[in-house]
Amino acid sequence: MNARAELIERVALRRRDQLGPLSDAAFQELFDDVQADVERFVETPEEEALLLVAKALDRHEEARKDEDLMDDDAFFSSRAKRMARLGRDCDTALSVDPTCFDAALLSTLSKDMDPDFALKPLLELEHRAIGTLAKGALPPDAWSDPKLRPLLRIKAAVARTCLDSSRYRMAAKKAEEVITLSPSDVTGVRHTCALAYARLEDETAFDALDVRFSRQGSTFEHLARTILLYKLGRMGAARRALGGFSRLCEGGAYALIKPVMVDTYLPDRPEAPALSFAEATLAVHEADPIICDVPDFVAWAQGQRDTYFAAQDFARRKGYDW
Repeated sequence: MNARAELIERVALRRRDQLGPLSDAAFQELFDDVQADVERFVETPEEEALLLVAKALDRHEEARKDEDLMDDDAFFSSRAKRMARLGRDCDTALSVDPTCFDAALLSTLSKDMDPDFALKPLLELEHRAIGTLAKGALPPDAWSDPKLRPLLRIKAAVARTCLDSSRYRMAAKKAEEVITLSPSDVTGVRHTCALAYARLEDETAFDALDVRFSRQGSTFEHLARTILLYKLGRMGAARRALGGFSRLCEGGAYALIKPVMVDTYLPDRPEAPALSFAEATLAVHEADPIICDVPDFVAWAQGQRDTYFAAQDFARRKGYDW
């Protein structure tokens, strides 16, 4: 989530409504002025709260900078402190605007609960957000309205939490709801949906989802298809899918064989280029509950010579542990 960018967009749109009809050039000039110093234009409690969220996220990211150099004890101590600080900052934002759902989502996620315990408060938050934000007719794509984006982020977080707690049918249902509300799927919830359909062995739904998004291809889809075919027992097709995953996804084989820790999404999945190693680490992280349910999958993948050597070669070229 780029809270500052969304704040700029919201403030610029509110100012445009106040000033009346503007030409495209005039609105661009207004937008540039807001972008140059957004705090000068903040007027409403909603904007003040979102500004506090933006500052809280900036502080959180700043606190993470040196953690890669820490040993485990120092890292987890630092992490606990920054998560607690983020929760306090978001609670302050909620005291300014109780309907700042991005702050509420961040506050919930910062508690770092087990997914089985996190689901209930997230569902309650989703219910409140629907009642507050989704009133009247909605645009064809809810993402086009900045005020509806918190609802999409909450629903995407619910879908991921369902997947993480092995509620696969519920994960697919929640993900499909987000896609219906926002066919552009800026939140990337289709990836959650693909993993859920793979675990459910629902090839028809998986393929329909892939077609809906024009078979764009991502590490998530390649990994999900490999898992799906493996679970269906179509081992020749599964080996070909694994080969595609290894070739097309940078470091995908290494990410699968040597998974790394991925921190809590705050509030949504970090941006990563399609088929990049960064996306591969996220895909393997989100697929972990499924992989744990299929304990032979990683051993099978590692046993495929091309995959094993692709992982080994990636580690050698990047200087990673092997």
